[in-house]
Amino acid sequence: MHMADALTSPEVGGALWAATAVVTAYSVKKVRQEGADDRVPLMGVLGAFVFAAQMINFTIPGTGSSGHLGGGLLLAALLGPAAGFLTMAAILTIQALFFADGGLLALGCNIFNLGFYTCFVTYPLIYQPLVRRKLTKGRIMVGSLLAAVCGLQLGSLSVVLETLFSGLSDLPFRTFFLLMQPIHLAIGLVEGLVTAAVLNFIFQARPELLETGKPLAQHRILRPVLTGFIVVALLVGGVLAWFASAQPDGLEWSLLQATGEEAVFNNSAVHRWFAALQERLAFLPDYNFKRKNTVPEQVSSNLVDLGTSAAGIAGVGLTLGMLLLTGFGLRRAAHRPRN
Repeated sequence: MHMADALTSPEVGGALWAATAVVTAYSVKKVRQEGADDRVPLMGVLGAFVFAAQMINFTIPGTGSSGHLGGGLLLAALLGPAAGFLTMAAILTIQALFFADGGLLALGCNIFNLGFYTCFVTYPLIYQPLVRRKLTKGRIMVGSLLAAVCGLQLGSLSVVLETLFSGLSDLPFRTFFLLMQPIHLAIGLVEGLVTAAVLNFIFQARPELLETGKPLAQHRILRPVLTGFIVVALLVGGVLAWFASAQPDGLEWSLLQATGEEAVFNNSAVHRWFAALQERLAFLPDYNFKRKNTVPEQVSSNLVDLGTSAAGIAGVGLTLGMLLLTGFGLRRAAHRPRN
């Protein structure tokens, strides 16, 4: 559900950039107030894990479409809503800047659609009331399914509204809406099941990680969990991403059904400027090596796999590094003496 710039007008893109900036500032303030120093390493490794997990597209049977884990709900459950949102914002920023996954003009839309709803709307309103009184595997499963489905439905609805307000007249609102909601319902169900599986595993192994308002256990006890997430992230991004579904994702599939094309095009000066900037910054576009004057069918599958592995490992490293620097910066700011 990563929106391309062509779906977004400068006005809508700018408005969602502003909205995302407000939520980001609020999240920074909350994280500093909470002073959750011991969750800084967890922000980094979970961000790296979610980055890698988003590279795995799974086929949705009978549709010709695919989906991938969003990760916002998982991040909120393990880090708290504010830190979860900041982590998701970092992931999506790295994807757009260095891998050309989602547009730069549309980056505010993507952070809002994938991060705000899951972290600040569906997680607190659905997930927390079900599990905060007593953690059980059943409550975690129900809460994860409901929160994931509702979060994806709200996010996909926002995509439809953002394209509508952007004035894309060749994309019929009713048709686009009726395509986006059911396909993201299916994706949300899968995300809910995956999220519940991860959280139930953690509930068995390290239940203190699910108590986001309480200090964590000693770091030497937490270290195996952090190491495990990094190893899995490298394995998923470096190897398992080879086997990701080649089917169009839910948004691309909806565009294809509505217009006959998997993408729409916008050739305004603003869009050309953002496209040129992204082309310069993205060193592994579409999670692969840059190719010049090469027909895709002529590219060796081994080279494609190698490029995917390079993108997965680079993305894991960049996400981990960016989030650790951000987390440690927030920690220092939180402990800085006030005059």
